[in-house]
Amino acid sequence: MNTAVRSGGSPGDSRPLADRMRPRRAAEFIGQSHLLGPGKPLTRALESGHPHSMIFWGPPGTGKTTLARILAEVCRADFIALSAVMAGVKDVRAAVEQAHSRRNEAGVGTVLFLDEVHRFNKAQQDAFLPFVEDGTLTFIGATTENPSFELNNALLSRARTYILKPLEAADIRRIIDAALTDSERGFGARPVALEELLRDRLAAAADGDARRALNFLELAVDLAMPLDGREVISEATVGEVISGGVRRFDNRGELFYDQISALHKSVRGSSPDGALYWLARMLDGGCDPLYIARRVVRMASEDIGNADPRALSMALDAWDVQERLGSPEGELAIAQAVVYMACAPKSNAVYVAFGEAASDARQFGTLEVPLHLRNAPTKLMQGLGYGRDYRYAHDETDAYTAGENYFPEAMPQKTYYHPVPRGLEIKIAEKLAELRSRDEAAHTKTIKLK
Repeated sequence: MNTAVRSGGSPGDSRPLADRMRPRRAAEFIGQSHLLGPGKPLTRALESGHPHSMIFWGPPGTGKTTLARILAEVCRADFIALSAVMAGVKDVRAAVEQAHSRRNEAGVGTVLFLDEVHRFNKAQQDAFLPFVEDGTLTFIGATTENPSFELNNALLSRARTYILKPLEAADIRRIIDAALTDSERGFGARPVALEELLRDRLAAAADGDARRALNFLELAVDLAMPLDGREVISEATVGEVISGGVRRFDNRGELFYDQISALHKSVRGSSPDGALYWLARMLDGGCDPLYIARRVVRMASEDIGNADPRALSMALDAWDVQERLGSPEGELAIAQAVVYMACAPKSNAVYVAFGEAASDARQFGTLEVPLHLRNAPTKLMQGLGYGRDYRYAHDETDAYTAGENYFPEAMPQKTYYHPVPRGLEIKIAEKLAELRSRDEAAHTKTIKLK
């Protein structure tokens, strides 16, 4: 008989450590105290014995699947687990039939747990809604993506959303300690030696993910060296185990957009240190530097604008360096641009002006271009008055045509651009003020002539 054990646990149990150490009851669950503390929402659901449909939203390794299993166990309900990555409507229908049978034959409820529920499309999500409504099953979905973007409103209205947070390092440390002392499911029956500081290092490297922490620990035990009757995990072994781990980033997911937002707002808020931190976080998490470079160009136009036009050139140069040289030289150029922009004077005057002009373009519709502004390349067009009375600016004093109207005749002349009193826009504002005074003088002169 084969009694092989995979890195500890009971004979014949070849499951990964993270699965073996999964909490079986609420008392074993570590973390998420904002949901499971005294009087908290999930605590009340457990105490009532009647769970409601819910969505667990949080990063990997924070206990979404475990909580669903515990809820089903406490409520004495059948537990059916599906993954939206592999399951389809056919699997949901089979689960519904099983739930019908159990309720009719034994009066037992069913909890349908759907992992990665955001992978289901609208039709697939709609497939089990009627059975949630009639009580055939209690639905629990798990997702790492923002439910408000990924799930149907109909589903969200029938299920309460709970947000699970990354586990604290102290919580991860408790999980590691439990795995090292549990003789039934962990390594308690083996002479594994792991120093306190190295346990803390594993906990920190897990980055809030209990599954990752236990995977690190299991690999470290596999690589432990025998010494004086013990299995010693050295500092070098821990370093090797965690060397490939990167911080959570979730490309194009919720965390992705949160971090690019933090970078943008740090630049806008003139914090070069904050901007550098979020830039480093995104690069460390695996973000494409070219995506960041493109967004940095946007920041230059939106938040600095003509207060310092050099920012746009620097952003484009950094993008070019990244494309030409790649990493790490390109990343340093992006960092240089980000720091420059964070320290530069700020103006969103062009951003606001462009938005107002775009709004008027939609509001006023397809107004005719005034005849004097039209091009007249043919005799027919000249005969129709195209270009007539146009005043060539370079023939005017200071190359400015005072009093000229550049808007359609059917709409009022607007002032969209209001330079801010910072950077180069101070000079721009002075120049525009002088030109407007000349326009007013020309307008007054025209009225007098009439």
